[in-house]
Order: sequence, then structure tokens, then C-alpha cells
Amino acid sequence: MRLDTCPLLTTKGNWLACFQSENCSMNSLDYSLRNTARKTLLMKRYKGNPILQPRVENPWESKLVFNAAAILLNKQIHILYRAIGNDGVSRIGYAATLDGYTITDRSPTPIFKPNSKVEHSGCEDPRLSIFGEKIVMAYTALKEHDHGQLYQISLTSIAVENFLNKSWEWNERLLPFRGIRNKDAVLFPRKINGKYIMFHRFEPDICVAYSDNLERWYDIKYVFGPRIKSWDNWKVGAAGPPIELNEGWLMIYHGVSFEKVYSLGVALLDKNEPETVLHRSEMPILFPVEDYERFGKVPNVVFSCGNVVIDDKVLVYYGACDSVLCVATYDLAELLPKK
Repeated sequence: MRLDTCPLLTTKGNWLACFQSENCSMNSLDYSLRNTARKTLLMKRYKGNPILQPRVENPWESKLVFNAAAILLNKQIHILYRAIGNDGVSRIGYAATLDGYTITDRSPTPIFKPNSKVEHSGCEDPRLSIFGEKIVMAYTALKEHDHGQLYQISLTSIAVENFLNKSWEWNERLLPFRGIRNKDAVLFPRKINGKYIMFHRFEPDICVAYSDNLERWYDIKYVFGPRIKSWDNWKVGAAGPPIELNEGWLMIYHGVSFEKVYSLGVALLDKNEPETVLHRSEMPILFPVEDYERFGKVPNVVFSCGNVVIDDKVLVYYGACDSVLCVATYDLAELLPKK
């Protein structure tokens, strides 16, 4: 295979990848190229991936288990994952791990599920942020109808005490932009200038909104969007909550190419004005290479909703091919722009 016959194959910098196109498929990418790609990426995939898979004995999670939120509480990482079962409806399950990799606890029943017409087709892609004694969950509420789908952002919350006791008493479910197609919502983990800040996706761009009370949102602004000659040239969306560092807010995001390959990148945002982008990765930090990332319900997808920082490393939990849940680790210093 000649490199110049694959328009999205590049060796710029230290990155090597092949995306699907009419002339080249990742399925046909030979072993030597895929092996080079594995060695040159920043990520360190867990060798035991995937860490969560469907359980056929549970009808609600018998088909697909993927995109998950993650938070660190009481020296344990708590994972809320999206699950699809026999009826095709997305529900949310619970799992926990002490080391970040090995699952030590997993709920036999869903801990969150649709309860109204606006989400009767599913509650998708949870993201968690902690505010004192309250945990706020952002997710996508899905309603399928004769003319297609309506997906919109929904917010709810739960007391930390109830969460830790597995008393799943969720508070009111809010619709910040009722009736408007929107998704990929994530809240910054603390207020800035006294306001809650939410990144969300009015396709194809990442936008920001502000709120005093989580109910009314205003000052909606564009943050950044696709780049024409890049791996994220179709659409972009936030991953897990941004990570606060001395240098600013480090945000992992997903980008999609016109060939429908989902990869992860990183952006550095101003600490006081997070809609100001200081830096954006030229190349992805994670893209589909392993078989479990290339072959599944939706091929060639890595998609994250949660990350946890431990000892200057970030554990990124990501769904692969909308089928299973995986984890990769990064040194925070490697994700920052080089001076």
C-alpha cells in the first residue's frame, strides 16, 4: 500500500494513522503500520481492556456497555456507565474500582433510567461533577419519534451521602434547552466567578453557557469547532469534566472526521475565562487502533465521558465502538503544550 494513496494517512510529527476512505480502510492497514501507531501515541491503554462488557444474564445491559462518567470519592473510583439491553433503551449502571482498572463492584440493576416522554428512548452518556455535598449529572435525554430523534441535554443531582450509600434518590430532572437538539454536556467541577459553567454541543461546535442555579442558562457562546484539514474536521464534543491545573483548564474532547472516525484530543482553556482556548492538540491523543476500538456496533470509535486524576496521571474512561468500556492513562505533563 502506497502512503500517498490514502488521503488521511499522515506521518506529521510522531503520529501515524489510517482512517477509512474509499481508497484505504483501517481493516486493510498492515500490521507494521498499526504497530508503529501504537508505539507513537501518548496514551497507555490498559492491557486488560475492555474493563466492562455486557452481561447477557441482565436484560437491561445484555447488548452494549460503554460511555461512562467517573468520579473519585473515598479512595474509590465510581463509574456510571451507559447500557443497552434487549429493548434498545439506554439506562445507566454503576460499577466501582479501587485501582482504576479492576472492577470490584457492579450493580445488578440500573441506577438511573428513563421516567418521562422526553427520554423514553434512553438516558445516554452521563457526565458527573461534584459541588460540595452534591453530585450533578449531565446526560442526553433521547426521544425517538416517527420523524427521527430528539436528543437534548438533561441535568439532575444526588447527595454525595446517598451516592456513596447507593441510595439512588435523584433530584428533579432539568431540561436547560427544552426542545432543542443538543448533547455532550459537561459541567466544570467548580463555579467560576460565582457561576456554573457548562460546555455543550450545538452541532458541530462546542459551546459554553452560564447559570446561577442550574435551571436558567444564558450567555451561550461558541468555543471551538471542527478544523477543515484535521482529524476533527466534521464535529467536536466535550469528554469528561475539565481538569484544573496551574496552566489553565485541561479539557479532553472527541473529534470526528468526515469518515466517521471518533478520536480524542485535548485543549487548554484560560483559567478565568474558559471560553478562551489557549491551545488545542494538532494530533489526537487517542484514536482507534485496537480491534475492540475498530470492530463493534459502531466501528472506529473511542468516546469518553469521564476522567479521574491520580498522582499526576489522568485515567480516561472511554467507550469503544459503542460496545464496551475501556480505560487509558496519560501523564498530565504530556498533555500540556510544549513550551
